[in-house]
This record gives sequence, C-alpha cells and structure tokens, in this order.
Amino acid sequence: MRPSSRTITVEVHADLVCPWCYIGKRRLDRALDAFPHADEVHLVHRAFQLDPGAPRPGTPAREHLAERLGPRADAVLAHTARVAAEEGIAMDFGRALIGNTFDAHRVLWLAGTEGKQTEVKERLYAAYFSEGRDLTRPEVLAAAAAPDLDPDRVLEVLAGTGGTAEVTADLGTARTRGIRSVPTLVVDGRLSLEGAQDTAALLALLERAREEAAPRSAG
Repeated sequence: MRPSSRTITVEVHADLVCPWCYIGKRRLDRALDAFPHADEVHLVHRAFQLDPGAPRPGTPAREHLAERLGPRADAVLAHTARVAAEEGIAMDFGRALIGNTFDAHRVLWLAGTEGKQTEVKERLYAAYFSEGRDLTRPEVLAAAAAPDLDPDRVLEVLAGTGGTAEVTADLGTARTRGIRSVPTLVVDGRLSLEGAQDTAALLALLERAREEAAPRSAG
C-alpha cells in the first residue's frame, strides 16, 4: 500500500535472531488482523543488530547464550520457548545457529522492494528458530525467502552490494532514535512502544495514532 495523508506508518526495529522480536511480530500480526483500519497501516520492517560483531558462519546459539546469560540460561530459554509456543511458534534453541544478520537484513530490504517484507520476515524467523538454518549463508537465505522472492535474485543481490546502504541507514536511524533494545515500534515518527507488547497494547497504539492523525487528515 502506498503511504497517503491518511496512512499510519508503523516502523518495526527488530533483529532476526531475537526471540522476542519473533514473538512481537506474531502479536503485531494479530493486532493488525483485529484493527478495523488495517488498510490504512503502512508497515516498514527496519534492520537492527543485537550483535554487529557476530560470526560468519553461525555458531550454536545455546552455547553462545549460555556464555552470555550464565547459570540462568536454561531457565530463560525455557521461559522464552513457552511464551513463543503460546503464539504458535516452535523455538528450538538446541538447533539454532546464531550469526551475523546483516545479509539477512539485506534480503528483508529486497523483500520490501517487492512488497513482501512481512512474509519473508516470517520465513527467516522460522528458518532460524524452528529449522536450525544458518542465516549467514546466502544459499540458506535464498531458500528461506522462496517462494516470495526469486532465489536467483536473492543470490545476485547478496553477491553484490544491494541493500547495504539501506540496512546501514536503518541501523543509523535506530541509533539516532536511541533504540537499544528490540522490538521497538515507532508510529508516525513520534509514538513508540518497546518490547513484545500484547495485542491489546498494540491495538491501543494504533487507535491512538489514528485519532491523533485525524485532524491533520481532515485539514
């Protein structure tokens, strides 16, 4: 949908190896399904990297998270997996391979040029969290993005510099906005909501944005 004076622009800053970003996406999807004016929402998925220095290829996520979280790692991961399951997501941290997500964000940029960001983002999340795929590998990204994107086109972009400037710009926007944790939603450039909020909170944000935009639209 092309943005208009009536459009509510929702920017989602998120990383593709962030479990709460995946949970937050499912909740936002549900909020949009319930929002009576969803046709007025222009959704933009923006890149964010929790660890810009993460390795290529990916390494076992459970080991990485155990080092980071210490003794509470198992309890934290189990809790996260339970919450994810309530959203219909199967998170298998034992299979997940954590790695640098810059190229995965480039694929998401490409999806945006074809109006397929939401679909491709869901596929990339599933590939990482449920299927144990390494999102640092071009062939994995191409397969995960299909059938929404042409795999040959994905490989062509990844072999060059396509999307590099745009992803870098997204990361800069997040810094400028002071975003330090994700998911973070920015609505119409002025309303923000941090964390994987429940559907009611997301709906309230959308309603508030529409109400505050109404006078400008009328004028």
